[in-house]
Formats: sequence, structure tokens, C-alpha cells
Amino acid sequence: MSAKRILFITQEITPYLPETEISKICRSLPQGIQERGREIRTFMPRYGNINERRNQLHEVIRLSGMNLIIDDTDHPLIIKVASIQSARMQVYFIDNEDFFHRKHIVRDDEGEEFEDNDERAIFYVRGVLETVKKLRWIPDLVHCHGWLSALAPIYLKKMYADDPSFAGTKIVYSVYEDSFDKSLNKSLAGKIKQDGVTDKDLQLIKTSTDFVALSSLAIRYSDGVIQGSAQMNKEVADFIEKEGTPFLSYQPEDSYIDTYNGFYDQILNSKQTKE
Repeated sequence: MSAKRILFITQEITPYLPETEISKICRSLPQGIQERGREIRTFMPRYGNINERRNQLHEVIRLSGMNLIIDDTDHPLIIKVASIQSARMQVYFIDNEDFFHRKHIVRDDEGEEFEDNDERAIFYVRGVLETVKKLRWIPDLVHCHGWLSALAPIYLKKMYADDPSFAGTKIVYSVYEDSFDKSLNKSLAGKIKQDGVTDKDLQLIKTSTDFVALSSLAIRYSDGVIQGSAQMNKEVADFIEKEGTPFLSYQPEDSYIDTYNGFYDQILNSKQTKE
């Protein structure tokens, strides 16, 4: 089997953040896939509660310096990198003072979800894709973890559809039990539409921007879906079945890496591509 390039877009990785279901998988999975002969790149946001000195993050000047426009506002994109020495694995961090210098991930001190989580998700996904282009590293498959990465499939299939950096790239989306309580900003669809996506493409989030709607949008534009948690939202599960997207059910901790690796091959070898 020839080596294939796998891009991981995740909202959490340990040891940079406390252990959660997502952060543990996204620490072990990229390393395991790399050890099975594939090339990888791994991205996460540079949240304010990540200790840069202890984790030895440093800015990559040649990748930083771009501005991303969201809702007519410029936001500087800063790229940092760190290494997990024991895994021989680098992690790239998407950084921006306005969006990611808070001491919490998606909720404030009171447990309330941030009002701008929609723009944070847009900035994160676009930041990853623009950085990958600068790296001149063309992924064969993108694996998204956590709802903060849920906009990546539609961006890849629509906004970046004609970009040579992502030509033929397949997308896998992992659904976790990481629901949010408060719907994202109702203007989310309008902010994405400014990036060259049509009303029809955004139908699933026109009337609702809750967890089910956002997950459904990610699933519609993904080539494969993985159940990342033992339990899954029933409405999301029903949508996956209705879409007929290739699906991998929840896998035990001691064997999931090999099973995921085989699922990647299934998706990569499939001639069907979601558009």
C-alpha cells in the first residue's frame, strides 16, 4: 500500500489540554496512523489555557501573517507548532488573540457557551486549510474531530472544491457526544455564504444552528462518518442512515486505530465522492 497523507483537524489534544474522549483519541490516533506508514499533519486551536513555555510552542513565521475576513472584519492568523517527542509527532496550532486567548475552550467561567463560537469555528477551519496550502502538503484524506471542526467538510467540498491543494481529498467526520446547549449565532449561514457557498448548500443550518443541524451539515459533505463515542444523538444517527454515508460504528479502545486505518482505505478507494 502506498503511503497516503492524512490531515487531522481536532478541537482538543492531550497533553496540551486535559484528558477527554476527543483529546485522548486525537493524541493516540495520529501517532498510530503515522506508525502504520502514512504521512500525517495534526491541527488544533491554541487556546489560552495552553502553557506555551511548558509545551514549547513557537511561532512559525513563514506560515503566519495572513488575515482572514469574517463578517467584514479582519482577523490575523498566527501559526504555532510543538512536538510530542515520544510520538515523533508535530502539532500545529491555530492562534488568534480575539478568538483563542481565553482561558476556556468553548464556555466561559459561568459555563455559558461563547457568543462567537460560530466565528471561532469559521476562523479555525479556514486557518487550518489556508495553512495546509502554505505548507504545500496535499492531503488525501481529512479526518475531523469535534463540532468545532464541523464546517471543514462544506468548506472543502464547496469553497475549496477547485483548489489544487484539495483536489480529490476525501473527508471523514467523527461524531462525538460533545453537544452544546445554546445554538450558534443565527447569522452563521450568512457568514459562510460570503465565502462562496450558496443558500442551497446551507439549507441544513438556515432555520437551526443547534448541535444536530451542525452535525448534519458536516455529515452531508463528508465521505465517511465514524461514531466516536459509545452513545450518539439519535437524530444525528437517523440523519446518517438517511444520507447513506459510509459509516463505522463505535470501536473499542484496544483496536480502534487499526479499524480506523482500514476505514480510511475503504473511503480512499471508493469512487463515490460527496459533492
